Amino acid sequence: MLPAPLVPDVTPRSFLLTPEMGDYVRAGSTPLDDVAADLVAETAALAERGQAPATFQIAVEQGVLMQLLTRALGVRRAIEIGTFTGFSALCIARGLPADGTLLCLDRSEEWTAVARRYWARAGVADRVELRLGEALEQLRALPVEPVFDLAFVDADKTGYPAYVDELHPRVRPDGLVLLDNTLRSGRVLDPQSDDDRALAALNAALATDPRFETVLLPLADGLTVLRVR
Repeated sequence: MLPAPLVPDVTPRSFLLTPEMGDYVRAGSTPLDDVAADLVAETAALAERGQAPATFQIAVEQGVLMQLLTRALGVRRAIEIGTFTGFSALCIARGLPADGTLLCLDRSEEWTAVARRYWARAGVADRVELRLGEALEQLRALPVEPVFDLAFVDADKTGYPAYVDELHPRVRPDGLVLLDNTLRSGRVLDPQSDDDRALAALNAALATDPRFETVLLPLADGLTVLRVR
């Protein structure tokens, strides 16, 4: 039997998993170190006090996967749209080489202040550039050149189609674009909101989009992986 997970169950678990299976999945993955575990716990405490949405935090196992992918693919330049308190960025930054860079686009100074503290504590602050403001405007202002090896999108859901369109020419061929929350807790089967409808439509479009090789994974709340052709 696998040991109990070393991180308290404070992040969203996939709606596809029972609590017991969720614990089993985490116990079967590389455990978080003290820095990452403390960040997860502080974010959960913010949510418990009503100071931040609990659903903004990615699952622990998703962060472990993103760090693994970043390192295994030899990513040197990455971009993240939607940083929140910085757990996903921490995972990506840790997967980068010492001279790698991660550009984070977010609009909350309050939540990203938490992120900055943990990036510094983890020794990766020099790899991360944080730009505050409207993400789409900042993305469109970047040179239209394929310089990024990896992109992660976890921001306003109705904005996903525009983010994908703007990222495509800025991610190198064979680079990856990761889209979070693409199952919407199953509501893509019966959309209830603009966010649900936006992602249901995007999922359908990406399945046949000639720009990408696409797989929608039932990880956490759905993680779509796009390889730029």
